Amino acid sequence: MDARITIVKRSLNDDLIETYFPEREGKLMACPAFKDGQVFEIKGIFPTKPEGFCDWAWSDIQRNVAMACMGAKLPSGCAFTCCTDGLRPVTFRIEAIESKTDT
Repeated sequence: MDARITIVKRSLNDDLIETYFPEREGKLMACPAFKDGQVFEIKGIFPTKPEGFCDWAWSDIQRNVAMACMGAKLPSGCAFTCCTDGLRPVTFRIEAIESKTDT
């Protein structure tokens, strides 16, 4: 199996920034590492971080990607997870896909 990672949504928690980091209010933007709708495909059962993928986000989601690549049954056929940046989280959709060698 292979896996597909889709960037579902990049968020900016303005309320948290305003409350806890007022000096950064208006200076932060949603995560610049990704674009909404961006897609990454991972090949093989031992997934490696795609080129250009955020190191921190990969650390947060790699377990879900590995499970998809190993053919684990995901709820509703996919998993939704996010990076741990509490101010600028990115939500990812991870799904198992048939690899060209699986057919």
